Amino acid sequence: MKYSLFKSRSGTNYIVPFIIVTSCFALWGFANDITNPMVKAFSKIFRMTVTEGALVQVAFYGGYFAMAVPAALFIRRFSYKSGILMGLALYAIGALAFIPAKMTGAYYPFLLAYFVLTCGLSFLETSANPYILSMGDEKTSTRRLNLAQAFNPIGSLLGMFVAMNFIQAKLHPMSSTERDQLGDEAFQVIKESDLSVLVTPYVGIGIFILLVFFIVLLYKMPTGEEHAGNQTGSNLSTKASLQRLYRDRKYREGVVAQFFYVGVQIMCWTFIIQYGTSVFMREGLTESAAEILAQKYNIAAMLLFCLSRFVCTFLLKYINPGKLLMILASLGGILMLGVIGSESRMGMYCLVGISACMSLMFPTIYGIALEGLGDEVKLGSAGLIMAILGGSLLPPLQALIIDWGAYYGQSTVNISFIVPLISFVVIVIYGKRTLKFYKNE
Repeated sequence: MKYSLFKSRSGTNYIVPFIIVTSCFALWGFANDITNPMVKAFSKIFRMTVTEGALVQVAFYGGYFAMAVPAALFIRRFSYKSGILMGLALYAIGALAFIPAKMTGAYYPFLLAYFVLTCGLSFLETSANPYILSMGDEKTSTRRLNLAQAFNPIGSLLGMFVAMNFIQAKLHPMSSTERDQLGDEAFQVIKESDLSVLVTPYVGIGIFILLVFFIVLLYKMPTGEEHAGNQTGSNLSTKASLQRLYRDRKYREGVVAQFFYVGVQIMCWTFIIQYGTSVFMREGLTESAAEILAQKYNIAAMLLFCLSRFVCTFLLKYINPGKLLMILASLGGILMLGVIGSESRMGMYCLVGISACMSLMFPTIYGIALEGLGDEVKLGSAGLIMAILGGSLLPPLQALIIDWGAYYGQSTVNISFIVPLISFVVIVIYGKRTLKFYKNE
């Protein structure tokens, strides 16, 4: 039996709501990848250590983690549309809060703005992912979510482009060392100029988010309750819902798998620069030239990730999600062995190729874990969004291995990729264990 991607069994067509909600996937992808380079930017602007600059990421992931459960309870009480509107409102407020943050001339107001912004992203992801699952027949829900998620890396690429061309390229070229030698008055002039450059794109995206907010507000969106109404347990208390979710092995293990997936994604995209620099310096390039070349490989990895999303969405029409997840995670593990064992460009090619394997994973784990939960997807979605914390906790573990080698005068960049290798093993196991929940159609 064939199932329409955007129609329910009752005949309701969700194509327009799908397009509107899918635009949100690109919006949070943009926010993620315009923010990554800001760690270094803030460190220079405020003459801080790298550790202080890294508080940007703490505020960023903190907003995701802190707001996931409140967002789930909010949409459980109201609706998916209300959750998306709240997410867009907080996103816009956080972005526009860069204006008063700049006026203070201090660092910590920017962290507060990031926290508010990512509270909005947490609302968006907690609402939009299960909302997309509900827009049509449940048999096609995972494929539908993969298609929507395919637009997330498009937003990420745009965020990277804006960060490089409208922030990094326009900041004052003076190095951190030279800034440290400036007097207070001269330093303040440069700082004010750099903050104006940094704030402008955020204000622009804040205004754009407000436009999207009003589009969603004025358009009559479906409730997304059609699936939930056919499931048991949708009227359980929050405590009973949490107990039911915990007893569901497919969901419980899905949260664990998602934690390791987000970790492996951030590790591969963060440490590709260190890995590439190490490879290219062995070829005779200077450190700065090697870093620039490694960044180009990083962009190639994101492009491959984006293309692979569409390919994998097509493959899901013929291969069940658990099996395809297991296959791609296995291939990612094999390529990771190439990354660990090679000291040439072949290892770099393997690291770029891993992005093609990863493209399927977030939405597929998400869809598998939530399938069949009915109204509990609203609370269950929160656990999967909180699993994004893996992107905050696992990369420092890999960094410790790299720093340990540097302390003893050894290069341990290659061996540090044992951490993402272990993460792939966890995902392979999850894919295999979920196979019995699927039957070939």
